[in-house]
Parts: sequence; C-alpha cells; structure tokens
Amino acid sequence: MDPKEIVRRGYDALSVRYDEAYGGESKYRAWIDRLTQRLDQGSRVLDIGCGSGIPLARELAAAGHSVTGVDISEVQIRRARELVPQATFIQADAASLDFPFESFDAVVSFYALIHLPQDEQQEVLANVARWLRPGGWFVCTTGQDEWTGVDGDWLESGVSMWWSHADAETNRAWIVRSGLTVEEQEFVPEGSSGHTLFWARRPG
Repeated sequence: MDPKEIVRRGYDALSVRYDEAYGGESKYRAWIDRLTQRLDQGSRVLDIGCGSGIPLARELAAAGHSVTGVDISEVQIRRARELVPQATFIQADAASLDFPFESFDAVVSFYALIHLPQDEQQEVLANVARWLRPGGWFVCTTGQDEWTGVDGDWLESGVSMWWSHADAETNRAWIVRSGLTVEEQEFVPEGSSGHTLFWARRPG
C-alpha cells in the first residue's frame, strides 16, 4: 500500500485515540507559548499536519491569529472544523499544497513531515521557505535518527502507521538548503529515541 494511504487511514481510524494518547489538550504547550511571543498580533499561520486542531490551531486562533490547518486525514479535518470553527482547515496531502509567495508569518509542522517520503519532505521545506514572509518563523519536528518503517499495531490498536525519518543533521541541512536560517535545535526525547525540534527563520 502507498505509505501515505497508510498514514491517512491510520489517522482516520485513530484521530480521537491519538489525542488521548498524546495529551491533546496540553501537548506542545511550551512551544505554542514561545511561538506566540514571537508573532505580531493578527499573524497568518500555516499548520501542516494540523490533526484535530487541538491545541495548536485553537490556541493561536484564540490569540487573534489567522490560522490555516492542513491534514491528509478526512476525520482529523472534520474534527478540527468542529473543534476550532474560527480557523480554516483543508484536507490535502502536504506535498500537493500550493500557496502564493510570502503568504504566512509562520509555518508550523509538528510530527507531520516524518509521514512523508524523504524526497517529498525536502520539497515541502523548499515550499515553506517560499511561503514565509521575510523574517517569518518555521517551527517543526523531524526525526532524530534515520529510520523508515511501519508499526502494524500503532497505539495497540491493530491499525498500521508509517514513518520515514532522516537523522537530525540531514534535516538541518535540508532546512538550510531551502533558504532558511536555523536559530535553535533541540532534542525531544520519546521512548528510547526521540525527535528534533527546529526553530528556523526566513532571512529578511
């Protein structure tokens, strides 16, 4: 099966369970606070892999920002529209997105790029650099260690999920090659490994 179809079906099946397992109400709290401090009032924010819209889109919209969320899962988008009616949500493959240059003051992607084939991850990063206004922020999580594979019993549900991780330094190189400047990089532990959080900015 197409890896992205595995991802779509997985999140369609486990949208609510995923939020419960990863603390949907409270996850990303520190990251959201840091981003909010760096945004001007009424900023335009794109959330790639927005899930159910909780908490990122909800918190940013409540703070007065204009939020557009994108997710491949029909169920995630349906829930996001119900839970965060003040934001805009689009069901789409992140690799197929097309926005005008300099459309956003910030682009966020938490635990979503790793669900794309690595060549498409690089394409999305190049697009993000074009969509950001000069000085705009890109905040994302990527893989920490190189790994690609399927978990056939994701969240102990019997549902499959697929990921593809490059290592942290490869991800950093891709971000820089896209035209962004990495301002911060930190390891985010999870289980026996973890992910990498990047804060990058378009020069200008």
